[in-house]
Amino acid sequence: MEMSGNAIWELAFVGALATALIDVAAWARERWFGARGPNWGVVARWVLGLGRGRLALSAADKVRPASRFEAALGWVFHYAVGIALACGLWFVAGSGWLREPALGLTVAYGAVTVALPFCLLQPAMGLGFAASKTPAPWRARINSLITHGLFGFGLFLGTVLLEVLLVP
Repeated sequence: MEMSGNAIWELAFVGALATALIDVAAWARERWFGARGPNWGVVARWVLGLGRGRLALSAADKVRPASRFEAALGWVFHYAVGIALACGLWFVAGSGWLREPALGLTVAYGAVTVALPFCLLQPAMGLGFAASKTPAPWRARINSLITHGLFGFGLFLGTVLLEVLLVP
């Protein structure tokens, strides 16, 4: 399946909007409930370490002071992943979901994407598979599932907004 230039921009819009929605939710959780969200600077440190052949952060990596632009790189990575996941849905479900928003499809897809933090990011951060090494693994897992379900809801909202913006 070939992706048109318009589809790329639309997927970037939808993926970024869905990512922004989970960031607003993370901000609200931290403000109202004291639940800290991800540290995107530390995630950037992991991404940079991948280029040096390190698959996981060491304990020293997690506590060292942030280097210049680390937080910015982490945020860029975060939004790039959101856009890539929107593109992933396009490849899995076809281009139709951009024109015919389907809440069930996007929320289910978002929930499935929780495999990424469970299997990749959390182990790489030293938190274990599916946050098994955290003080409250089930709380972390539920939080991840809610976040990724909300991402899927954001994909739906983005497609609805696209429909509104693209109506002639």
